[in-house]
Parts: sequence; C-alpha cells; structure tokens
Amino acid sequence: MGTLRITYRHSTIGHPKGQKLTVRSLGLRKLHQTVELTDRPEVRGMLKGIMHHVTVEEVADGAKETE
Repeated sequence: MGTLRITYRHSTIGHPKGQKLTVRSLGLRKLHQTVELTDRPEVRGMLKGIMHHVTVEEVADGAKETE
C-alpha cells in the first residue's frame, strides 16, 4: 500500500463539528501541519468529507523526505 501526505491548510472554524472531529482524528492539530498515513479505504473516506480543508499528496513507497 502507498502512503498519503496530508497537510491541514484551511481552518475548520465555522464549519460543522463533524468536520472538526474528522480533522482531529486524522492526527492534524495545527494549521500547516503535515501527517503521513497509510492509504486505506477508511482514510480515503474521511478525506472525502474534508477535502476543502486539506491537501493530499500520494507518496511513493520507500520515498522518504529528508529534512
């Protein structure tokens, strides 16, 4: 399976509570924070409801970003 790099771009202030909880459950706490999660149907389903708050990139297997 691949990996998804998810970055929290737009605030959930003024949006339904369910969207806020979905962002939190993906492990995103602060704006511009990035997490990498395994590409699974559960994660894709969660992203479907909050695509206007995040950006998603597919990361090739074995490709790690060096900082």
